[in-house]
Amino acid sequence: MTSQEFKEKAITLIDDLKAVCASYGLGNDGNEFKIITQVFLYKFLNDKFAHEVKRIEPKLAKSWEDDLRKMKADDYELLLMQLGASTARLKPEHFLSTLWGKQNDKDFAAKLDATLLDIAKFNTDIFSVKTNDGQKIILFEAITQYVASGRDDFAKAIINKLIPFSFERIFAEKFDFYATLFEYLIKDYNKDGGGKYAEYYTPHAVAKIMAACLVPKAVKNVSCYDPASGSGTLLMNLAHAIGEDRCTIYTQDVSQKSSSLLRLNLILNNLVHSIPNVIQGNTILEPYHKDGTKLKKFDFIVSNPPFKLDFSDYRNQLDSKWNKERFFAGIPNVPNKDKDKMAIYLLFIQHVIHTLAPKGRAAIVVPTGFITAQSGIEKGIREHLVKNKMLGGVVSMPSNIFATTGTNVSILFIDATNDGDVILIDASNLGEKIKEGKNQKTVLRHDEEQQIIETFNAKKAVENFSVVVSYDKIEAKNCSLSAGQYFDVQIEHVDISPEAFQEKLAVHQSRLNELFKNSRELEQEIAKQLKGLKL
Repeated sequence: MTSQEFKEKAITLIDDLKAVCASYGLGNDGNEFKIITQVFLYKFLNDKFAHEVKRIEPKLAKSWEDDLRKMKADDYELLLMQLGASTARLKPEHFLSTLWGKQNDKDFAAKLDATLLDIAKFNTDIFSVKTNDGQKIILFEAITQYVASGRDDFAKAIINKLIPFSFERIFAEKFDFYATLFEYLIKDYNKDGGGKYAEYYTPHAVAKIMAACLVPKAVKNVSCYDPASGSGTLLMNLAHAIGEDRCTIYTQDVSQKSSSLLRLNLILNNLVHSIPNVIQGNTILEPYHKDGTKLKKFDFIVSNPPFKLDFSDYRNQLDSKWNKERFFAGIPNVPNKDKDKMAIYLLFIQHVIHTLAPKGRAAIVVPTGFITAQSGIEKGIREHLVKNKMLGGVVSMPSNIFATTGTNVSILFIDATNDGDVILIDASNLGEKIKEGKNQKTVLRHDEEQQIIETFNAKKAVENFSVVVSYDKIEAKNCSLSAGQYFDVQIEHVDISPEAFQEKLAVHQSRLNELFKNSRELEQEIAKQLKGLKL
């Protein structure tokens, strides 16, 4: 079976699970995503366990479930100890085949829920996400509680959809496979046209460009951070560029839904070791990751923060002595109206700068207006980056690169070690327009993605596309980071004979005379009308 064929079967499984939910009144229900993602994850973990125990004990290959059920307790415990950190520990009663064999039992729904909860409890230390105050959000919850009636039949239908499918043949596949599968899995559950906190799904092209420009050469044993991580698209691309075994991920996000999706993404992409660093909480108000009493510094930071959000209820709490260094350029004031348009992204940019390691690099999605604003906090942040020589560059993206927002965006690259020139790229004319639902979206072609990445990493000036400028030149331009303001004015020179020049001049003179004539006639007509009005 090829990867494409397997991908199609996996997508069919997701569609089948959604169809079961729809038939029990859960289609497009707020709880459907909890059921689908948890059932999908249960199947994945069950197959991963099977794959790993067969690798450890090849003799288990033919009938691993029956053989494990017969295994002595001490031997079973020893087998579990040999499993890798990314594999869930399962008891025989947790196996999918065990549940399938009980599907005709009374209260089968309760048995399914109890199985999921016991797996979560048995693996609490590995797979739990934490909140700001240290509470653990376990891996699974009771999923049949969301079904109004026919819970046993619902549980039976779900289990029967899982049986024919297996992940086992595909565990050697890497990031690109699971990125596509994850995007399809959550596509109906991560939409938010209103642009609420941390619910954006960053397009794969944007995430790829950010990662490739941040990591142009090999690194290892580094920390990666996203203070508004959402479902983790940016971090997965960054980890893939570095190597999943060469980095440790840290995140924080206020959304419980996003934290659950991020955990799923980490599991699919062999980054289970970073799950204990996933924090559900308000990064701006209560940043979690610290070294002692000070905020932790990170080697790489990526972020697509919410641009606008009402944070008026805790704005004054931020204006403290402890935050003075973190929010060095200022905190937006509370407007009299339209509080939901408070520019919270300015706080995230400052937080990223403050938590960047002395040799760190960062990439942040910002509204394009940020790079040219003539005053305010925006300009203060840019002046700080220029003064401290922390700019890597800017890439201004095409309009509608995000289907959910019409805001033009740019990628701001911060490089704490760049004391040389800065690369500014205007990619606004790239891409092709497509319809996505009711929205128009711009999609970059593969060669255009590569054009941006190669131009950025080589710091190459390309006519009407990119420019390489010094910090002094940026400062002279009021710290503008728009490539277009640095492009040379193009003057086209054309060789022309005296006769042709006189002919062109005569044409223009004739046209000018005609315009003057029309102007005089218009003036006379206006004068007549004014005279009539006076009479």
